[in-house]
Amino acid sequence: MTTAIYFDLDGTLLTFEQGYGSLVADVLAGHVEDPAAAAETFLDTFDTHFEALEPRPYRQGMVAVCERAAVDADPDELVAALREAEWTHSRVSDAARESLAALGEDTPLGVLTDGVGEFQRAKLAHHDLDQYFESVIVSYEVGAHKPDQAIFDRARDAIDADEYVMVGDSDADIEGARAAGFTPVRVEHGEDVPDFWATVRALV
Repeated sequence: MTTAIYFDLDGTLLTFEQGYGSLVADVLAGHVEDPAAAAETFLDTFDTHFEALEPRPYRQGMVAVCERAAVDADPDELVAALREAEWTHSRVSDAARESLAALGEDTPLGVLTDGVGEFQRAKLAHHDLDQYFESVIVSYEVGAHKPDQAIFDRARDAIDADEYVMVGDSDADIEGARAAGFTPVRVEHGEDVPDFWATVRALV
């Protein structure tokens, strides 16, 4: 019996050194008088476009920042700076790398992530994670975010297996997986929580 394991990306395979709003504010700090307010403008605009699966949500967020703060900056350059900041301020634990290497010897692995393909695939490549996965499913490329059934159906189509596991840190990961017939494994971070990598390894 074959079990395929899919992993969420942000907050699961990758962890960030700081909150995302703070990361955006740092990127904008050299361009605006109030980076925190500008970051809020970006996030509000980004979220609206992202949830609706509208094109180029990162650029739309930066355009809104430039217009509201009267910033003479290239939105595309700001997007590129944010993408690089996501690379440099995210980390992959040794436990994650060791577990992926061990699991991948006998188990098909995939990534199932909400996001824009260019951003998500670039993070995987930057951290040299793409080598571990047979399939990378990104919500913008499917046209549906988790917990929508469609993204889990695409994951089934991408890897042929008897059973499927979804490892993630959000309610959308867990609820969507359960509704789709995947075995959900919730990721929690902290000193006093169980090692979810050990839980995943015990499932196969």
